[in-house]
Order: sequence, then C-alpha cells, then structure tokens
Amino acid sequence: MEPEVTRPPEPDWVAHAIWWHVYPLGAVGAFPADPPPSPDEHRLLRLVPWLDHVVRLGASGILLGPVFASVTHGYDTVDHGRLDPRLGEEADFDELVAQAHARGLRVALDGVFNHVSREHPLARRALAEGPASEAGSWFRWRDGDHGPELDDFEGHGALVALDHASPRVADLVTEAMSHWSDRGADAWRLDAAYAVPPAFWASVLPRVRERHPDVWTSAEVIHGDYAGFVAASGVDSVTQYELWKAIWSSLEDANLYELDHALGRHSQMLASFVPTTFVGNHDVTRIASRITDERHRAHAVVLLATLGGTPTVYAGDELGFRGVKEDRAGGDDAVRPPFPDGGPDTLLLPDEGVRRLHQELIGLRRRHPWLHRATSTTLHLGNRGLVVEQRAGDAALVVALNLDDEPLPLPDGTRHLAPLAASDGSGPTHVAPHGWLVLGPGPDR
Repeated sequence: MEPEVTRPPEPDWVAHAIWWHVYPLGAVGAFPADPPPSPDEHRLLRLVPWLDHVVRLGASGILLGPVFASVTHGYDTVDHGRLDPRLGEEADFDELVAQAHARGLRVALDGVFNHVSREHPLARRALAEGPASEAGSWFRWRDGDHGPELDDFEGHGALVALDHASPRVADLVTEAMSHWSDRGADAWRLDAAYAVPPAFWASVLPRVRERHPDVWTSAEVIHGDYAGFVAASGVDSVTQYELWKAIWSSLEDANLYELDHALGRHSQMLASFVPTTFVGNHDVTRIASRITDERHRAHAVVLLATLGGTPTVYAGDELGFRGVKEDRAGGDDAVRPPFPDGGPDTLLLPDEGVRRLHQELIGLRRRHPWLHRATSTTLHLGNRGLVVEQRAGDAALVVALNLDDEPLPLPDGTRHLAPLAASDGSGPTHVAPHGWLVLGPGPDR
C-alpha cells in the first residue's frame, strides 16, 4: 500500500470544466504525412477556426494531445521543451493559447513523461555509452541476450522508459510542466501515469504547483485502484476507464446491470476525488462505432453530461465521427483523422442532430455545475431500463434510460418532476421506447 500524500483541493475552476479533447498531429494532417509538414506551414493554427465551435458546443477548455517535438505519433518525445516542428513554430503554440484564452477556454496539454523516443539525444547517448554513464542514469535498463539493454514501454521498442527513481528525471518533468504552464497551459493529462511510481508524481507535482497553484492534473490510469493512486500520487484526477467500458458495453449489450455496478463504484470514488469521464478518446474505438444500435448512442452522451466527474468530449464525437481502433501498426489512424482546415462548418454532416444533442446536454451540464460531484442512487433497474438519481447536497436530477421496445414507466416518486431534456415522446410518467429523459424539480433555467 502506497503512503498517502497531502493533496491540495481541486482548483475552483475545474467544477465548471468540460473538455474538448483533440489529437493535434492527426487533426491538422501532420501525422501520418509523407513528407511531414515543415514549421512554416503553421499547421497548429488550423485548430483556431475550431475554437468557436468549442465555445458554441458549450465546452470550457481544449485538451490537446501531444505537442512536444517527437518522431512519429507524438508519444515518442525527442525534446520536452520545444513544439513539434510538424505543428509549426514556437509562436504558433503561443498564438493558439492566446486565441483559446481570449474565448474563455482553458488549455490542457498531454504530458508524456513515462518514456521518450529511442531517438531522443539522451537515449542515443545512453545506448552508446552504457548504463554506468551519465546519460545511462536517465533510463531503466534490463538484462538482454547480449548484456544490458534499455527497457521499453510495454514492448514498444521505439519507446524507452525513463528511470523515475532518478532526481534528474524528476527535475526534467518539473521543468517541462512549469515551462509549458508558464506559456499558458492550465492543466495536464499525464500520459501512461499508471506506469510511473506514484511517489514520483508526489515529488514533482508540489514543485509545479508552487509556481502554478491553479494547475489541474489528470492521470491516465486504466486498471486498478483509482482512489489509491490519487491518494499516493497527489494528482487531482484519473481517467475513468471503468465507467467508459460500462457505458458503451451496457448500452451495446442491453445489460444495464453492468452500468449500475459501475455507478456504485464511481460514487465511491467521488467521495475522495473527481474522476475524468469520457465516452471516447484518441486510444479507443469511437462511440458511434462501438454502439451499433444508433437509437442508443444518445444515451451515452446523456450519461457523460449528467454523471459526476470532469467530462471530456473527444473531438469529432459531437459530429458523429466513426472510427475503429485496431491493434496493428497504423491502427490508431481511423480514430485520429484530419479535420477540415476551416472548422466544422465546412463539413457535410450525415446528422446534425448529434451536434444539437451535445449542445443541449452540455448546456444542461453548465446550468447544473453541482453535477461535477454528484453521486448516483438507482431508483429502478432492469436489463433494458435504468432510472437513477444524481445528487449533490440538496440539488438533484433524475436520469432515465430505456433500451426496450416498450415504454418505461417512471417510479411513482419521480412523477412530480419536470422534464428538463428528453428524446421524442418521453414525458413525466414514462420514457419512450429506446428513449431517455432527464427530470428536475422545476423549469430548467
């Protein structure tokens, strides 16, 4: 059991945070690309026309995938202090941040601090000079068939693992986070944080917060004890993969018992920290491809908007993008596609309703910011029907989902509530077949 560390309260602004998560290298057509774009193409600035879309959507911040200088997909860093030249010149990052802040949008960055590219200058020196060298002290080593060799990240030979017991690595990460925060980053997604000892984050984050007390950190943690990781590391949040899986799986399989179980665990987490919630990201199949019955895709958005947590919308999901993640070289490309240069208005969308749905539900979330810490109590449960109360103190909403061909009657205790948002045909006494409903104590103003 890792010792707990003192963690400051979550910054006040995070209670209102709703992220729009974009993978820049893919969105601006910088990777894959042959030949790669040069800095004077200023590809990163292609995201500027999308900022007004983010505002209209109702989100409050943009979460950028990796922007550090790298070799291929962005997670193979070669310089933590420099913008990837395929994205543009250094001033382009500053301009994007300034444009976002001018619109009231926060900016989060993807901190790739578990590993670096084998082409990183320090890694190349370590390979040449060996584990006993100064350069070698930055990395983890293992016994190979022909002597010591650099350890890698989960079998990816191009990604070499940093030694997080080294004070040099702690200084590197502290300085990198402080450098980009000095340039306007408000928050961090800590990539592969689960592979880093929690004590490392506990030593680094207080140093970053000394210079930037309002910074927010969300650690990528896939499995295990989320609350324990938060307590031992001092991060503000972790990625709620358990809830992500339960949402799409329960809707796809019409097994809402799975979702109910996950909601119980999710509520327990909310007693000690606020998880980062999502139904899509750059590493998973898009929600529109996960849920084959299109009548039930809206239900996932309803849950994202109404459950406790800090919600993240993966860019393109709000436009109905599809894409299947495949376990092969290039298998991420379908979920990381290029976006039109001129913003979403240049797209011919198959269904404008997806965007309107996101706007409606994000708007509801913004009007009820207490949902950030709301916990769930189940009022009705069946394989194809779920009614759950979301509550924080005296504030409460009721969320009802129906996956069945028949109307779902609402519990008697909810029939005095007013519909705040609904699919067609739902009302205060029932939820329409394959519909959803959000109820509250009065008009939603």
